[in-house]
Amino acid sequence: MSATARERLIVALDLPNVAEAEAMVAALGDSVSFYKIGLELAFVGGLPLARDLIRRGKQVFLDLKLHDIPNTVARACAQVAGLGATFLTVHAFPQTMQAARQGASGSRLRLLAVTVMTSYDDADLADSGYAFGVGDLVARRAAQARAAGLDGLILSAAEVEAMRAQFGRDFILVTPGIRPTGSQPADQKRAATPAEAIAAGADYLVVGRPITQANDPRAAAEAIVAEIAATAP
Repeated sequence: MSATARERLIVALDLPNVAEAEAMVAALGDSVSFYKIGLELAFVGGLPLARDLIRRGKQVFLDLKLHDIPNTVARACAQVAGLGATFLTVHAFPQTMQAARQGASGSRLRLLAVTVMTSYDDADLADSGYAFGVGDLVARRAAQARAAGLDGLILSAAEVEAMRAQFGRDFILVTPGIRPTGSQPADQKRAATPAEAIAAGADYLVVGRPITQANDPRAAAEAIVAEIAATAP
């Protein structure tokens, strides 16, 4: 892939308001070029912030995890495409993915399928009524995402190597749940270090609290960029 080590780090702005998000962007400066805006921030002005970040030359990943009736998903994806975002997540259900592809048609928006959340393990799936464990469900949903014409997947580092072997280099693999050595896993059950995820074949790493809650966020971001650069082939 052509992205630099710095471009492969996506910082999650999982913060309670736009003022704190703007302050974090300012603190990180040119150490970060790619930001994720999720549901928490989206509901308090995150979408106008996304538009502003794009105007300022940053890339934006809208982690909205869309899942609704096909018409709603298609129209929502068309709206997101108009913002100029780079990535958008949708849940990996066939109808949803097909509708998302239709809505984003003709745009530069890249659609990523959420396979199994990194806060889930086999026991959580069983509690939810799934007959598959994490590995099998990720593989099934990944194949459906490819068939639906999506651009890539959101998945934990534990599944990256198998998916890279199955789909090759032209399928984008984005890995959340990244925890640098010494960090607490918090609510992540399938976490990995930056080096582990890159070595497994991840294209992009999503990192939130280890950067945004660090005493020196810029230094934390630079350390992860350096780890990506040192590990990447």
